[in-house]
Amino acid sequence: MRVEGLGLPRRDTPAWRGAQENHALETVQTQFLPLTQPGQPFRLFRGGSLSDARLAYETYGKLNAHKSNAILVFHALSASQHAAGFNPAVDSVGSRWTDECQTGWWDGFIGPGRAIDTKRFFVICANWLGGCYGSTGPSSVNPVTSKPYGSAFPRLALADQVNAQVQLLDALGIDQLHAAVGASLGGILTLTLAMRFPERVRIVLPVATGARVTPLQRIHNFEQIYAIESDPDFNRGDYDPARPPNRGLAIARMIGHKTYVSLSAMQERARDEIVTHSDDLSWYPLSSTLESYMLHQAQKFVRRFDANTYLRILDAWQRLDLAAEAGCESIEEAFMKCRNHKFLVFSIDSDVCYYPEEQAEIMEYLKKAGADATRITVHTEKGHDSFLLEPALFRPYFRALLMDNL
Repeated sequence: MRVEGLGLPRRDTPAWRGAQENHALETVQTQFLPLTQPGQPFRLFRGGSLSDARLAYETYGKLNAHKSNAILVFHALSASQHAAGFNPAVDSVGSRWTDECQTGWWDGFIGPGRAIDTKRFFVICANWLGGCYGSTGPSSVNPVTSKPYGSAFPRLALADQVNAQVQLLDALGIDQLHAAVGASLGGILTLTLAMRFPERVRIVLPVATGARVTPLQRIHNFEQIYAIESDPDFNRGDYDPARPPNRGLAIARMIGHKTYVSLSAMQERARDEIVTHSDDLSWYPLSSTLESYMLHQAQKFVRRFDANTYLRILDAWQRLDLAAEAGCESIEEAFMKCRNHKFLVFSIDSDVCYYPEEQAEIMEYLKKAGADATRITVHTEKGHDSFLLEPALFRPYFRALLMDNL
């Protein structure tokens, strides 16, 4: 169903002004797919199920008569179903849908004449199951208790995300995708889709991602988990929605953020002036622009994200096992399922979240499987977030592969 009656943003908001300045932005709405029916729960990869679940998603462009022009975009850790255009509000999300959320997180990539051209392609993006932007997640109401799920929300695997989105493809009548595209954790989902459902996709574009959890990622992820769990307001996950564990989530975001942006780019982004006081600090005065920048990023993040959702995604990342989630004995066997796909694998040379060596490893597996695979290295000083910030560096390769194989 479509969300009705949301209207346009008020004319005195930054979101409205931004939409007017960018004439490519079209107003879009989030739609919802029920993943369950009475007596038909959504069963989870690691056991258990959800008796009442839905998936929030958006679409852009038009599906052709043969339903052969569909592209599924997987978002990364903290993004949403809103990949392109302008969306002023989402049903049940409330104040978490801040101005920062209202412009599509990949609007520079998706649209008429862009890297993923909506004049030619039908583009789909869904919020992860367990998310906080309209899909059923820990902040959703548990039908058994009539309260937010909180700690009762089950663990999730990346396989669950793929299963939910394949169910969405079924509902849209799409048997095979023209392509699956994703960056960072979204890139792992493109691999998971190709391995679990090889017949459902032709082209796979993983950007700045990997095939396993590296020791450095595991440490960074655990630090973030520990920060959230250590917040006195966390209450083992059953926190008061009016008093969430914002301090723990803010610390977690700062830990993660330093892997998304290169140090040189971070220094460029940092404010010119030093903010010398913060209500979050009682003794230490901020002494540099980098400190105020990191605190600012953390404060923005806690206004738009849910701590329990963050934990569920980090947990799925920590437990990543491509072989097991593909139903295989080994990762080599899992990649053999990809031998009939066409791959374009992107590295970012300054990435310290997913180092280029990790995409080289993916290429080795694909080579052994006999897959048609090409690797492109993007040269930039902006680090991991280049896939969000610099569409011009990716556009020619996206367009060439997607258009030439249509």
